[in-house]
Amino acid sequence: MAIQVDVVTPEKMIFSGEVDMVTLPGTNGQMGILRGHAPLLSTLDIGEIVLHRREGNEYIAVSGGVVEVRPDKVTILADVAESSAEIDEQRAQAALERARKLLAENPPPQKVPEIMASLRRSTLRLKVARRHAGRRAAAVPHFEDEGENH
Repeated sequence: MAIQVDVVTPEKMIFSGEVDMVTLPGTNGQMGILRGHAPLLSTLDIGEIVLHRREGNEYIAVSGGVVEVRPDKVTILADVAESSAEIDEQRAQAALERARKLLAENPPPQKVPEIMASLRRSTLRLKVARRHAGRRAAAVPHFEDEGENH
């Protein structure tokens, strides 16, 4: 049975629909939520939200926020979130390279946590964007695959 999931940022609605399962990055670890889950309120970490659906998974990069779980609905209020289709892979790669460069320059200790968070966000955004690119590539029919079972 499906569960309603809404993913919202201060700027917009990222996703609203029914899914078979949602996995998300809680600050105390990865959570998997199915319909009928016990009520729960938790904070979110930097990580990947996976919306599991029969027709294919959808991926969202999230950086902080809160999640409210009810038996029939999951509401995610994200500080920052981007669906895999929205992520500009070139920008994410450039941000990753900037963070790596800053870290290599031996920054003052008080700047290291901020740089590390930027590194985590950039790495996550690239991972999520590449999952979307892989899904697009998998959707392109290949003539040599016709008739084969995969």
